[in-house]
Amino acid sequence: MRVLFMGTPDFAVPSLAGLLDAGYEVVAVVTQPDRPKGRKRELTPPPVKAFALERGLPVLQPEKLRAPEAVAEVAALRPDLIVTAAYGQILPKSVLDLPQHGCLNVHGSLLPAYRGGAPIQRSIINGEKVTGVTLMYMAEGLDTGDMIAKVEVPITDEDTAGTMFGKLSVAGAALLLEWLPRIIEGSAPRVAQDEALATYAPNLSRDDERLDWSVDARAVFDRVRGLNPMAGGFTYLNGEVFKVWGARIPQGSDTMMRPEWQSLVPGSVLETGAFGIRVRTGDGSVVLTDVQPAGKKALSATEFARGARLASGTILG
Repeated sequence: MRVLFMGTPDFAVPSLAGLLDAGYEVVAVVTQPDRPKGRKRELTPPPVKAFALERGLPVLQPEKLRAPEAVAEVAALRPDLIVTAAYGQILPKSVLDLPQHGCLNVHGSLLPAYRGGAPIQRSIINGEKVTGVTLMYMAEGLDTGDMIAKVEVPITDEDTAGTMFGKLSVAGAALLLEWLPRIIEGSAPRVAQDEALATYAPNLSRDDERLDWSVDARAVFDRVRGLNPMAGGFTYLNGEVFKVWGARIPQGSDTMMRPEWQSLVPGSVLETGAFGIRVRTGDGSVVLTDVQPAGKKALSATEFARGARLASGTILG
């Protein structure tokens, strides 16, 4: 059984590791090209490439998988099965038709909800309490193929996109290994997706990362969590980008709004202290716990407020 694995971020590594540790013959790995990262913009290999090289696997990094030369490279590997997990490109029909056992995808949502490239982040941003992983056969559309199995994973208020990526990557690897024997023998189910229930989770844009203080505190809190640790949420302070990496919703007596705060617009700093920076929202307030001013490293909101001496009424927006 010649398995070709396609994946790019950390989410895909447990699935690849699981295949190798279970004794499957992984003939090669296909991943995205190295990209510049960090302030120095140094070319950095994706996590799957780094792991594959550690395990001595051949690595292909086509800029476009649908290019004829890329398809020819994949075909030359003679895969019996292709497994993908957050690869980042749609597989063309010329690749989908290659393996006799088909192409599988480990997708980070409970399909048909949250099809697309950012299902985990958008599940959190949208305030979902449960998400999961779907193991599916791939088709030409965007995450439209028949489903094999699913596993649910709860989202807690302590979770961020980062923690959920970790939980779902492990759950996805376990689901893949559980069903792979039946897939190979041809006895796995194929359940068509209900198109009427389909929703989409496109990749996040810069507009998605900007915090809107006019919405309720829960929505701000969920957006901050859903953007951590990838891009981070941002607003503006004194005309400069001001990132927000952590927040919490006030509880108990902290929810009380003083009379002098009622007239302040959403985005106004209400108070600062050992608890962080309290900011007006559409329905009350949210407390910022971790922030990053322009050109600086991330730090606690308490530490920043102490040094910046933010006055009540300062506008973030």
